[in-house]
Order: sequence, then structure tokens, then C-alpha cells
Amino acid sequence: MTRNRALARRGEAWAARYLQQRGYRVLARNVHTPYGEIDIVARHQGQFVFVEVKTRTTRGFGWPEDAVTARKLAHMQAAAEHYLAEHDPEGRYPWRLEVIALYWPRPDRPPQVRHWTDVTPD
Repeated sequence: MTRNRALARRGEAWAARYLQQRGYRVLARNVHTPYGEIDIVARHQGQFVFVEVKTRTTRGFGWPEDAVTARKLAHMQAAAEHYLAEHDPEGRYPWRLEVIALYWPRPDRPPQVRHWTDVTPD
């Protein structure tokens, strides 16, 4: 596993715990769809939640959330719709996209967290 992939997995695990501590029920992680991977699928307040996690140890390429472009959000939306077609085909539950950005320059300390809820590709 590459160093970047290991950091991403570590960030996703941290984000899953962070969400659980806030009342989210994590249903799945690293869900593959034809439109890309969904980092975390959860349920919160009666909604499906599809979470993109971005983790960085430096700001050489900007803040972690800078990597979540409109194109990435459009892929997230398509991936979420694909997931829902299989897991909620009747469309009984509302859903939303969220982004968790982790800036983690020191692995011996907790990361700096920015969490956006109800994100749209617009």
C-alpha cells in the first residue's frame, strides 16, 4: 500500500469514528460504484449520508477540501444515486452528501477537522 493510500485509509477510519461519536451509524466504507468510490456511507437523522474524506499532512497542495471539486461532487452524487438504486430502490429515505477534511501534520496528535454537511455539486 502506498504512503498516500495508507494516509487516506487512516483518515477514513478516523472520520468514521468521528461520525459515530456524533450519532451517525456507519453502514459501509470504501463502497465501489461505476462512478467512483464512496468513502463512508452512513445513516443520520433518518437520512442516508455519503461522505467524502480528504486527508493531508501538509498544505503544499492547499487545504484537504480544495481537492473536492465540483466534478468530484458530481461523481459523488452519481455514486450515491447508484448506491440508493440498490439499497433504497423505493426512495423511502432522503439523503445528502458531506465532506470531512482532515489536516493531520502530526500523526501523534488529532487532526484539524472541517466537516461540511448537505454539500451540493453546484
